[in-house]
Amino acid sequence: MPPKGTKKKAVPAPALSSDGSATPHIPSLSEQLSYLHNPRPFKNPNYTKNTNRRTKNLKAVLGQEKERERAERERRRQQKLNSMEVDEGAEHKDSSVEEEDLPTYSSIEAPPSFLPQRRYCDITGLEAPYTDPATGLRYHDKSVYELIKSLSTSSAKDYLSARGVNSIVK
Repeated sequence: MPPKGTKKKAVPAPALSSDGSATPHIPSLSEQLSYLHNPRPFKNPNYTKNTNRRTKNLKAVLGQEKERERAERERRRQQKLNSMEVDEGAEHKDSSVEEEDLPTYSSIEAPPSFLPQRRYCDITGLEAPYTDPATGLRYHDKSVYELIKSLSTSSAKDYLSARGVNSIVK
């Protein structure tokens, strides 16, 4: 038994005028303003979805990256061995080739950033474009500066020590 509401609705027959000819369909305002039948130039008519492409999980991505790193190390080791000139009379010791550590997705260590270190407000933790010349505290805006001016020298030292700076407050 089909679910309720799935019956096909009967399409009304075109209205016939008194002389027996069909009356032309007059489009409603919503049909006139509709963009449904306009061409869509932003859609490529020749586009076909690639069904062979699969998403990879993190384990697969990391495995491929490790394999790529291993192949690169092996290639560099072969290049280094080929470029070295070994005397035939000297003994050849099996020395380990120093590996360059390249930053990858799985490596924690990376070279230092070229960008300047960010400075944060000692009071609010927001970015601090200003520094109080008397105390050395960094602050975010004028309202925080008013608070810093009202601090005692011991409080200012406490804020500086929390940041890891042990300077003498003037």
